[in-house]
Amino acid sequence: MEKTQPNPSYWLGSILCLGCLLTGCRERGEQPDEIPPASTKTSRPAQQARSVPVAAPTSAIVAAARSQIGKTKIYDGSYVGLKYPGGDVPIDRGVCTDVVVRALRDSVKMDLQKLVHEDMKAAFRDYPKIWGLKKPDRNIDHRRVPNLRRYFERKGYSIGLTERKEDYRPGDLVTCTVPPNRPHIMIVSDRRAKDGVPLVIHNIGSGTKEEKRLFEFPLTGHYRIMTGGSNNGVAPK
Repeated sequence: MEKTQPNPSYWLGSILCLGCLLTGCRERGEQPDEIPPASTKTSRPAQQARSVPVAAPTSAIVAAARSQIGKTKIYDGSYVGLKYPGGDVPIDRGVCTDVVVRALRDSVKMDLQKLVHEDMKAAFRDYPKIWGLKKPDRNIDHRRVPNLRRYFERKGYSIGLTERKEDYRPGDLVTCTVPPNRPHIMIVSDRRAKDGVPLVIHNIGSGTKEEKRLFEFPLTGHYRIMTGGSNNGVAPK
């Protein structure tokens, strides 16, 4: 009877299994419950990890908005030349959009001045033509509610409008029309009135305040900021 020689692959497999016992078959950064894929006849290149949208830290957004109360006491929509990026009007003044710009910049490092300007340069035709501009203006574009609405829609942050108070979460952005036709934007607070309606943080005429005014005017938009990708217009759970 012919004596068989040990198969080299057998010894290699034994060495690899010993390594698995020592390391747990888990590379650095792999999730504990991740199961290695079954072997296939043909090897395939590893797929690049998809960018999964994650809701921005709402408590940070609300805190950044609330920090403006007592500092921003004046409603002033004057055109001002701003540095770029990171430009801002003096903290003692501003409009409703400035509350949002400051809150997102301070909490989640979203510079709407830069983001809106770059998106408008890439798709100027898709933005409102209310002001008769022929090109983007990085001093003012991000301070206009219609432009913010279009930017949020293009990024997939839009959520369907409802009259259910439960659908409005802390950190959400809500737009409305103040009679006769003035667009307005608010940040939903983590505090609620006695009837359960969320308060909002905004500047509607006399500085940044936290008030129960969410459903006072006709709503026009509801947005939830996502990081790590777009939510494609689907309300995150």
